[in-house]
Parts: sequence; C-alpha cells; structure tokens
Amino acid sequence: MKHFVSAVSLVLAIFAIASLVAMVSLIPGPAQDASSINAAPTHNWAAGNPLKIALLKWFPAYHSTSFKVGKSPIGVAFDGANIWVSNQYGQSLTKLRANDGENLGTFTVGSGPTGVAFDGANVWTANSFDGTVTKLRASDGKNLGTFSVGQAPMYLAFDGQDVWVTNSQGASITKLRASDGKVLGTFQDAGSPQGVIFDSTYIWVSDFNGTVTRFKPDGKPAGTFKVGLSPLDMAFDGDNIWVGNSGDDTVTKLRASDGKNLGTFKAVGVNGIAFDGVNIWAAGDPYLYELRPSDGRLLYFTRDLQGGGAGIAFDGENIWVAAYSVDQVSKF
Repeated sequence: MKHFVSAVSLVLAIFAIASLVAMVSLIPGPAQDASSINAAPTHNWAAGNPLKIALLKWFPAYHSTSFKVGKSPIGVAFDGANIWVSNQYGQSLTKLRANDGENLGTFTVGSGPTGVAFDGANVWTANSFDGTVTKLRASDGKNLGTFSVGQAPMYLAFDGQDVWVTNSQGASITKLRASDGKVLGTFQDAGSPQGVIFDSTYIWVSDFNGTVTRFKPDGKPAGTFKVGLSPLDMAFDGDNIWVGNSGDDTVTKLRASDGKNLGTFKAVGVNGIAFDGVNIWAAGDPYLYELRPSDGRLLYFTRDLQGGGAGIAFDGENIWVAAYSVDQVSKF
C-alpha cells in the first residue's frame, strides 16, 4: 500500500508540473520592438482571447486568404453577414460574403469612394472626388440615393440615427439623416478632418493637423485633444478611442470620457484601425499589428500585408484589410 500511495503521489506531482508548464506557455512574453519581430509568431498567439481558443484559431495573421475586388480598394465595412469594400479608382463597392469571400456583386457609386459605413440596413460610402455620399441597400446593392456633402469627403460613421461625414478639404463635417439623406447640418472643424467614429455619446473626428475633436450630437465641439502627426482612422474599444497617426508611426489611446491621453504606442504607417472585441488591430504598409487595449502591449506583428494596409474591419471572427495597390482584400 505504501508503494501504491507513493506511485499515485508521483503521478499527481508530474501532472501538476505539466499543467503548470502548459499554463505558463499561454502567458504572452515581453513586448517586442516591431523592427525585431519575424512574421512567424509564437504558439501562444491565442492566449488571453477565449474566442480565438474556442474557435481553434491558434494561427495568426500569416494564415490569410485574399480576394480580388475592384481598382484601388481603400474602405472596408461589415454589415453583419458580408464585407463591403470601396474601390477608389473603380467607382464602385464590392460585396463579399464574409464566411467564404464569395463575390456577391460590384455596385457603381460616385467618383473616388473611400470610407464605408453600415447603418443597420444600408451601406454608405463617401465619394471623395465629387463631394457626395452614396447609399446602397445592403441586401441587394440597390442605389437608394446620392447626396451632396462637403469637399473631398473621406470617412463616415453612423450614430444610430444619422450619418456623419468628414469633408477633408472643406474643414467641416456633415450630418445626414440616415432615413432619407437630408443634410441636418454642416459643422466647422479646423484643418483637414479625416476619421470619424461614434462612442455612444460623442462623435469623434481626427484632424490631419494632429488633433482629435469630439462633437455633441448637435454638432457643438466638446473638446479638442492632441495626438500624433497626421491622424487618420480611429477605433472605439468601449472605453477608449484609438487613433492611428500615419505621420509619426504611432497609435494614441484617449480616454473617451474626458479625452485624457493614456499612452502612445509604436505602429508604423497606420492607415486603418479596428477593435475585435478583445484587442486593437492596426494596418499599415505593409504592416499589421495587434495591440492589447489595457496597456498597448504588442501581441502580434507581421510585415506580410501585400499591397499595403488601408481600410480594416472585423466581422465577428476575422480581420479584413484592404490592399490598395494590388486590388484585393485579405482575410486574417
């Protein structure tokens, strides 16, 4: 009996040690400088994200699939089932089925479409070359109208009722009623407004002059905050605003409640930025970064974005990035 107890104790000790080693292996290692990271990740890429583990998504961004779209894709949006991509020099939007990337149609819009947004039923795109936005019915791509806004519109955001558009060469933002496209107001924004997002309370607008301004729903400014150089796209993680600064290769984190700067983190050439429900993704040229929202720690990095990263979106399971110079969109 004494030998049996000893044997059982030995087995339990070995099991405990093996379990401890397995748990330790799931803990992310120290953050690394992007310049020293290889494209291939370590095996613990899924650590800390139960969704990825549950879906058996152990492999990161180098396991990607690309799909051809139109000429010079730049904006990306998800409508709950499909991915919509704006083709800036194709004067069109391409609709791809999210689960397998099948092309469901290409639809003509205005000249130079850039940003894309979904309002729960329809897809909107800003036509940067002709100063308009186009509204398409998401179910079948039917054109529901084209509406004039300011000069060189770039990005759009939906606030649950209205659509907001940044006019990059008009130093203004335009508010449209989503139901019929009626202009409800045009509000001044110094410089060159670019990205725009809604945080459930305020509209946030990035300005190429190195600031972000938040607006109340009535268009009145509610604070302007310094960020990095030449900010473009933004993302909201439920508590904070993340800003991609294309001019100085950084990402800035602002607390949404008061605009306080909570940190600046390295990310080269960021053009698009998105939140996947757990982490922040930033796409550049040709880089893709995954950052932990709590502290901006770099969790994953690759140099393998073919054609450079432009717009970026999350479909509930995968990250999609527009590759501007090779006329395709990649699914990670």
